[in-house]
Amino acid sequence: MSEGMRVLIIDDEPQIRKLLNVSLHAQSYAVEEAATGQDGINKAAIFKPDLLIVDLGLPDIDGKEVVKQIRQWSHSPIIVLTVREEEQDKIEALDAGADDYVTKPFGMGELMARMRVCLRRMSADANEPVLTCGALSVDLVQRRVVVDGREVKLTPTEYEIIKIMAQHAGRVLTHKQLLKAVWGNAYNEDTHYVRIYVGQLRRKIEKDPAQPHYIITESGVGYRLMGR
Repeated sequence: MSEGMRVLIIDDEPQIRKLLNVSLHAQSYAVEEAATGQDGINKAAIFKPDLLIVDLGLPDIDGKEVVKQIRQWSHSPIIVLTVREEEQDKIEALDAGADDYVTKPFGMGELMARMRVCLRRMSADANEPVLTCGALSVDLVQRRVVVDGREVKLTPTEYEIIKIMAQHAGRVLTHKQLLKAVWGNAYNEDTHYVRIYVGQLRRKIEKDPAQPHYIITESGVGYRLMGR
């Protein structure tokens, strides 16, 4: 999958850029770099990357603003780099259009895995009628959910939540994104709705709701359905 794929790194730390450059070239990615947010925005327009890695702590423009500006005209996956304490920044970056985040210090194995999930999702047929995540499948035409060969009876709201998650499998969805997609803008702050319905979904699709295999909690941020 990586052969010839273009990746743009926007990060002001030379050591991080060097590490990513060497590692990505070894996996046959074509790599471009930018040390500032504005340079990154300009290079994104010229280089047309298949995926972007954006540090949130840039010297000139906030990384969230970089994500927001690029997302206005590009649908390429964006993975943001954050430090552990930046929980609210993670949420705002995802709401601005980032697809995922990796916390510094990070392992290259984790980042590569996140990249593969993002790129697989982009290459998948958007009109695919049945979405599968392991032994879980969501039939978009018949509105059926099957786990381990058994059909699971869901309420309309539960179905909408699992459908949105399956369409973005592997991606972190914030509470706000799920609220907007399922309930609309009027319920922007009612995050308890999401927690209640996710709890109900887990009781129906998970073997052990206390140790979920499919719907993973991203603490303080939202939820992620395991990647396809």
